[in-house]
Amino acid sequence: MLADAGLAARVEGEDRLVTAVNTLEDASDGEITFLSNPKYLHALGDTRASAVIVKDDVMVPGRLSAIRCADPYGAVTVAIVRLHGHRKHPQWGISDRATIDPSATIGANPNIAAGVTVSANVAIGDNCTIYPGCYLADHVRIGDDCTLFPNVVIYDRCVLGSRVTIHAGSVIGEDGLGYAPRGDKWVKIPQVGRAIVGDDVEIGANCAIDRATLGQTEIGSGTKFGNVVVIGHGTKIGRDCMFVGHIGVAGSVTVGRHVTLAGQVGVAGHLTIGDGARVAAQSGIAGDVEPQADVLGSPAFPIDQARRSFYVVQKLPDWVKRIKDLEREVKELRKKVDGSDPT
Repeated sequence: MLADAGLAARVEGEDRLVTAVNTLEDASDGEITFLSNPKYLHALGDTRASAVIVKDDVMVPGRLSAIRCADPYGAVTVAIVRLHGHRKHPQWGISDRATIDPSATIGANPNIAAGVTVSANVAIGDNCTIYPGCYLADHVRIGDDCTLFPNVVIYDRCVLGSRVTIHAGSVIGEDGLGYAPRGDKWVKIPQVGRAIVGDDVEIGANCAIDRATLGQTEIGSGTKFGNVVVIGHGTKIGRDCMFVGHIGVAGSVTVGRHVTLAGQVGVAGHLTIGDGARVAAQSGIAGDVEPQADVLGSPAFPIDQARRSFYVVQKLPDWVKRIKDLEREVKELRKKVDGSDPT
């Protein structure tokens, strides 16, 4: 199983039959678990699993069989796929309660639920599954093997590549925040661009990707979004990025390839984040980020400097107290030297 995935592994202990994968805390007899983060090493002694996937240097209780490999997280992914498989979708064909414009074109093996609306001149590829409540506006194009979960909305002229998954409640191609000041009022700027989502992208629940004011907003192939990710108009996200969740990226930002934004990161507009950069949770990006940089804080700066700064901030109350004590001692000494102290 692991060899097929290119993962070298060796087995220790008795042969065990396992039928499921579970966490260290919740696993029971007949299940396999894993340990990839040393933080959870304490749970290894208490697990009721039959077997565990670990690195070579981890001590395993003798009652457990072990699969040892360099990448337990990768190995447990293979195990989950093999033992549990991917989600199986209901099969509707094309429901007679879906609303499909006669001008739309739909590929082979469609799976379109009741309550779906497919508008004029939409093109849907082969093997697509579209759940109830989805709305595809005029001239939308969707590639092969895509899945749209309930209540996904794709605005007009937007494009999805192949093997795209969008989870419930997300919106692709809504108007960006485009307004021009006129006196004390705001005048709407027509948003005449579109949004383009590349192949093999997965977008979490309740995300919003603005269409561009002009041109296009782009999400690069292989990129993955968690839930509640907001992408501003005209922003271009590179290939194979990971945006964890509760992230806001303003308009006209350029994000390179294989960039990671952890939870609750905010990015100001018109900035560039270089290839391979990693931004820690709750950071605020107010300036360009260099390729391969690791940054933290708000405003964010190199992570080593940020950690030293946080250490200093934690010590400030003690230092303030010490300074006040020193000031009091100096004041008392001055009184004695000046002879103003009657004692």
